[in-house]
Amino acid sequence: MNKNILYRIYSAVFVGICLVPSVLMPFMKSNISTEKRTLSDVPKIKNENGKINFKFFDDFETYFSEHFAFRQQLVTLDGYFKSKVLGTSANKDVIVGKNGWLYYGETINDFLNIDTLSNRGINNIKNNLEIINDYCKQKDVKFIFTIAPNKNSVYPEYMPVNYVPTENSDNYERLSAILREDFPYCNMKETILNTESNIPLYHKEDTHWNNLGAYVGHARLMEMLEKEKCPLGNWTVRNDRKGDLAGMIYPTAKPDDSQVYTDYNFKYQYSGRFNSFDDVTIKTFCEGKNGKLLMFRDSYGEAILPFMAECFGNAEFSRLVPYRLDNIGDNNADTVIIEIVERNISNLQKYAPLMPAPVVNSLNIKNLRVCNDVSVNQQENGNYIHIFGELSDDFFTGDDTKIYVTTNGMTYRAFNAFEDKLLGRDGESSDNGFSLYIPKNSGVTSDNITIISINNDGTAVSSQ
Repeated sequence: MNKNILYRIYSAVFVGICLVPSVLMPFMKSNISTEKRTLSDVPKIKNENGKINFKFFDDFETYFSEHFAFRQQLVTLDGYFKSKVLGTSANKDVIVGKNGWLYYGETINDFLNIDTLSNRGINNIKNNLEIINDYCKQKDVKFIFTIAPNKNSVYPEYMPVNYVPTENSDNYERLSAILREDFPYCNMKETILNTESNIPLYHKEDTHWNNLGAYVGHARLMEMLEKEKCPLGNWTVRNDRKGDLAGMIYPTAKPDDSQVYTDYNFKYQYSGRFNSFDDVTIKTFCEGKNGKLLMFRDSYGEAILPFMAECFGNAEFSRLVPYRLDNIGDNNADTVIIEIVERNISNLQKYAPLMPAPVVNSLNIKNLRVCNDVSVNQQENGNYIHIFGELSDDFFTGDDTKIYVTTNGMTYRAFNAFEDKLLGRDGESSDNGFSLYIPKNSGVTSDNITIISINNDGTAVSSQ
């Protein structure tokens, strides 16, 4: 056969193969759920204002790259090749470890003990948790704070050998050490590590603990509350789960991650509409059980939810941020639990909980000086006036600083919280923020607000 004809046939086949993803794209829909992100929409020639969209071709390039036919199959092949052959990850948010273990990329700083919080940041979180605890005590409500450890904090042995932690202390360790001995803190990392189990307590291809790991955490929380834990039941293991991390690099792979199941017959029921464990608010009731639980949780709270719901007459599981604490007590909740994953510890010095700021009768002020370098903002929020802002470094002379706001002859304790979104600085962090909610009937006026910081070295700084 003539070589030119062979070249033409080869070229035609090659071009045809390249065109297949484009030609079939309208007939094959991308599954966004497996990649845990939102894919781009079809770009428009004109924008919302009716003007020409000069980014149309860039937007179309992005759209095509996310929707061409067989995209997820090709992503899966690429993921397997890079992880199994090269030992690397095709996705920056996934770390490929040993023996098929996968880890979430956002946990790497915690694992390496780098970019940790400052000493002031750790103390800010301690102060904020103590304000919450004191408020719960005032309302005669039991309170427990706990941190769900990152997977590589519990199973570091499967991390790649090139990830070598520094000798610094991590945020989990530092915060745990600084909380008072009598503070109602559940050290979940210590609990998990001290649990003997021939079954791993975390998923191999997922960010989270499995059902057995969640049960271990539940049992410890109930022990601290001095309440009866959920019955254990018999446990079986099935390889029928698609891990969230596996879905990010192997989107079309079959579920093969292990999950631990109990044969216990749960009796709790849902109050109102329930769609999935991703719901922002989930309410439950369980006949024959006492107590009313309010649990603020993140994705780690999904697996623990059934065990907690089984042990309380009524329970509410909330993913709302800021935490809404103003309606606890008064027969609404007699137990409050805050659970947050280790990688998000820094969020505890953001977003002050929605609750009336504690009133302070007097301040022990020494060595007072004045500094007016402060940003103060206020806005209405339901029955409250929300006062928030940022202080300059001149207000801080130590690592442990309490912040107060005086207005209309009253003094209130503020959270050491930086409201990045409200300040138009979304994603930024600062150790100098303050935030509090004051009831509207307290007579707050915008021209009569004084900010006072009192440092652990005895220095006090006032804004006027």
